[in-house]
Amino acid sequence: MNITLKQAQTVIEKAMAKALEIDAKMNISVVDAGANQVAFARMDGAWLGSADIALKKARTARFFDMPSGEIGKLSQPGEPLFNIEHSNGGLISFPGGIPISGANGAIIGAIGVSGSSVENDHTVAQAGMEAI
Repeated sequence: MNITLKQAQTVIEKAMAKALEIDAKMNISVVDAGANQVAFARMDGAWLGSADIALKKARTARFFDMPSGEIGKLSQPGEPLFNIEHSNGGLISFPGGIPISGANGAIIGAIGVSGSSVENDHTVAQAGMEAI
């Protein structure tokens, strides 16, 4: 099962509302269960380079069905996934990517957010994910 375009747009809207609330300019990407981009928004003034990061955070979260920040913890020197960020065409292993589950608990996609501190990125991603 995949996230629908309508659901993805709702995720984007909720994430943008949170970004506005915390005064952050974000790039927000939503991917489906196959890690294909379904929806994207670049808020006015958001960094151009963060668009790619947002998509990679979403894909990272979906590829491993866990928040991208958790991959970061596991990919530190001496940890079991050291250097994993070099796989899959490049992963992003810091916060801002979160899987999205459907009504039955199955993962239907993921959100990735970039444009501010990793704490703000995660906060905005969380708000978007909670829209479903």
